[in-house]
Amino acid sequence: MNRIMDYPFELRPLAENEGGGWLVSFPNLPGCMSDGQTPEEAVANGKDALAAWLRAAEETGREIPHPSQNPSGKFVVRVPRSLHARLAIRARQEGVSMNALVSAFLSESLGRTYTREKGGFHCATSETQPIML
Repeated sequence: MNRIMDYPFELRPLAENEGGGWLVSFPNLPGCMSDGQTPEEAVANGKDALAAWLRAAEETGREIPHPSQNPSGKFVVRVPRSLHARLAIRARQEGVSMNALVSAFLSESLGRTYTREKGGFHCATSETQPIML
């Protein structure tokens, strides 16, 4: 049997019209989700929901998907020298490492929605984008 904490989950804030609080869901397990008023409460409730989902699947003979592989947290990107130089300068100005700067840029970018429009792409921020943990 898979260990409960091997399953990745998504945590996202719920909009006021959705009741507020936080929603936790498990992409590998359809319908397995829970919520809470705080991220910590949502994760704790999510653990209970996950255990119940796995128990019900086992009792009914339903196939239990294996957890997806957790990424290592490391990847390599080749960038033009000019961009590398600009990133190094900006990191120095901010007083952070280049890795921390690029991680912040990527995290911020993942919270945006892009749509293709005449003349290019339009970017709009979204407060309800999931956070992958």
